[in-house]
Amino acid sequence: MAVADTPMNLTRAAHVGISVSDLDASVAFYTTLTGREPVAEGTMDSVPFGRSQGLPVAKLRYATINMDGLGIDLIEFRDPVGDRTNGRANRPGSMHLCFKVDDLDAVHHRMKEAGYDFLGDPYTFLAGEVTPDAALGTKVAYFNDPDGTNLEIIQPKGGFAN
Repeated sequence: MAVADTPMNLTRAAHVGISVSDLDASVAFYTTLTGREPVAEGTMDSVPFGRSQGLPVAKLRYATINMDGLGIDLIEFRDPVGDRTNGRANRPGSMHLCFKVDDLDAVHHRMKEAGYDFLGDPYTFLAGEVTPDAALGTKVAYFNDPDGTNLEIIQPKGGFAN
């Protein structure tokens, strides 16, 4: 796909959409994770909306949970039902959603005690491993939602991960 070099200036995010297999389970997970209830829930049955996404139709249930500055749209497609991606961080096209925290060690400990299963131990960016130096001292830890969507908590240092 060739894209022109003309800047589009898309600098503000509105929401992230996450396809889920069980909306009720995902709403429970993200409500507990964020401490926020859905601000919208509903259904859709639309051929035009489906076509806007490259699908023949879109029959779905959805819920939106708003965080500070970003919405999380949870979408359970009922027709057509998609195959699970089984995404891993190193697969092109996979994505992750990152939550900024003030004290990663405390949040990680609290989440582990609550039963969250992290993919590995927390990591702190070290000199010689990452450039630019703005990332040095940044702490991260990764985990998955019920469908395997990659999630991250981050305690940024300096100007990294505004």
